Parts: sequence; C-alpha cells; structure tokens
Amino acid sequence: MRLLQLPEDVLYHVLSFLDHTSLCRLCLVCKGLNGFVSRDAVWRKVAKEFLNTGITWNGTDRYPHIPLKERVKTAQNWFSGVCRKSVLLRWKTRLLPWFQLDRDVLFLSQAAHIGAYRLHQDSKRLEQRPSEIFSGHDGDVCRFVLTLSHLISGGSDGRILVHSRRRDFSLWLSGHSQEVNCLDSKDGLIISGSRDRTARIWTLTSNSPRATIPMSDRVWSVAISPTLSSFVTGTACCENFSPLRIWDVERSACVCSLGSEFRRGAGVLDIVFESPFQLLTCGYDTFIRLWDLRLNPQQCVLKWEEPHDSTLYCIQTDGNHMIASGSSYYGVVRLWDKRQHECLQFFQLCTDAVSSPVYCLRFSSSHLYAALATALHALDFKLNPAVIR
Repeated sequence: MRLLQLPEDVLYHVLSFLDHTSLCRLCLVCKGLNGFVSRDAVWRKVAKEFLNTGITWNGTDRYPHIPLKERVKTAQNWFSGVCRKSVLLRWKTRLLPWFQLDRDVLFLSQAAHIGAYRLHQDSKRLEQRPSEIFSGHDGDVCRFVLTLSHLISGGSDGRILVHSRRRDFSLWLSGHSQEVNCLDSKDGLIISGSRDRTARIWTLTSNSPRATIPMSDRVWSVAISPTLSSFVTGTACCENFSPLRIWDVERSACVCSLGSEFRRGAGVLDIVFESPFQLLTCGYDTFIRLWDLRLNPQQCVLKWEEPHDSTLYCIQTDGNHMIASGSSYYGVVRLWDKRQHECLQFFQLCTDAVSSPVYCLRFSSSHLYAALATALHALDFKLNPAVIR
C-alpha cells in the first residue's frame, strides 16, 4: 500500500514519530507527500519544541497566518543566533524610549510624543515619518500600552492620557503627584505605578482612580493577571519588604509577597505574565526569575543570571521556551532557552563604553526589535536560504 493511501488520521499518527529533519526529507519524495507533510497539523508537535514558533505552552498559535514549517526553519536561526542587524530609526537626543508592536505598525515614544510608524510588510523597513502622532503630556512619556481600542500613556507630569484609536477623543486621568513609571491595561482595567509611592486602579468610565494603594516605596513595574482578578507590582526594594507583591483587584488588598532573597536596592523593572499562574521578572539584581503562583511564593521555580552582572531593564517571552532580555551596558540583548541554565545567544547593539541600556524589547515570528537611548535596532532572523538541519 502506498503511504498516501492510508487514512489521514493514521498518516498523522505515523508522522508524529518523525523529527523535523525526517519530515523535511520526506517532503522531497514527491509532490503529493510534500503537500501533505507541509500541513500545519503535521508540524505542530515539532514546532512546540522550538523557540519562538508561535506555539505557546497551552497550544495557542500566535502567528496562524504563517505556515508552521516556515516558522520551524526560522526558529533554527533564533537558536543559532543567525541574524542580520540593522538600525531602523535614529534620533539625536538621548531618550528613554518605549514602543509597542501592533501587526505592521510600531508605536514609539520620543519625549512627549508617541508616533505610529508603519513597517513595510516585505522588507520590514520602518517609515522614517510617523503616520500618526499621539501627544498631550507636559513632560516625557514614561510608559504606554496598546489595547484594541485605546492607547494609554503615563508621563513624567504625573498624568495618564487615554487616546481613542477609533475616533478623535482623549481622557485625562489625574491622581499621581510624580511621574508615572509604569502601567498596564486589560479589558478596561488600568493599573498604574508611580515614583510617588502609590499604585492606582482606574477604569475608562471615570477620570478619578477607583482605588489608591500606598506602597511605601517607588513603583517601577506593574502587570495585570490574564484573569483580571489580580495584579503584581514591582518596587525599588529600598524598604524592608519584598519588592514583588500580588494584589486583589476588587479588594485592593495584598494577597501575598513573592520571594525572600532580594537584597536591598534589587528593584524589579519588568514583569511579564506567561499564564494566569506563571510570571517572569527582572531588575537591578541581574536575575530573570520564573514564579509559579501555585507553589511556594517565597521561592522562584527557575532563575537565570546575567553573566556580566548588568541590570536587566526588560524581558519578553514567546509564551513557551524562549526569553529575550535587555541589559544596561553596550546594548546587549540575550536569548535564553528556559530548558538551559546558561544564556543561549547574545547580541551587542552598541559599542559605546558608557551605559547604553536596552529599554524595551519586542519580537515577531522572525524579527526582534530593541530600543536604546538614541536608536531603534532590529534583528532579522528570517534569512534566505533558510535550511532545516
């Protein structure tokens, strides 16, 4: 019996025992096998073991418009560190930029403004002039987040500005007395943290905070749980308590503190939820930590140390095996495989001997973007010819 004469469910089961190399060789046998073996259903199990293929821990596909076979090819370049570096945008004044990706539009903050720059779909080059500008703060934009309907920014003027992305409308949220260092938003819920040592809970229906939580320390980072029932704050760790605390949204009360080994000054600069019960943190103490909220809150389940003792300003995750981190010197970006203890790859984006932090990181299926004080860099991992080894 010919292989293609087997029932499809049987053939899928047979192919599930093959690795990526064997699947690639099978594609060369004939057009019929190439068509069947190239289906996403065949590559799904293989793709889950690779870095940044878009298949998350729970099976969600982040990039369904890209064939999985092509993503597995690109994933090998992520693993091997094979990429092309480029500078998408430069500016003369040293800034603390922040940016977000929304498909083929990159939103970048520069001083008091946020510009929307279009990425060309094929070349991924950035248009040098923004197609839209969001402004209104009296000082620099410190952080901003994108939702489907709004762009929400926090500034050094202590105010939060909510821009509608669908119509010409803005809403001011006033309450903080000093700069808004961090904020997060999901489904109409907004959490902000400030140098004024408070965290505040807001909704889009009022310009006054729903609740104000005294923190007794400067707040550097916040993240809302995917369940929307709680959020996490990261503080400067200048007081005698853990810089990581979980808060109940409804009660505005502390549920628990995370960790017991933070030294004084080990502030938490970034927090990323991977799932409703797992989150990643990084900061001044040079460690990336993975926390499982179902287990002992006093100990992280895994941790990775920046080998050159640099502050870690930001982290991003593919939702499965890969972590990207940005450090404080020489514009170093590192890729980590959570299944390994040591750093997998690193890329130096700046030769300046003075401090050149990577303030923000984002990545797509084939590109990693990093914002430094004077430039926006890109690493292109989709190189041709891409081969499966």
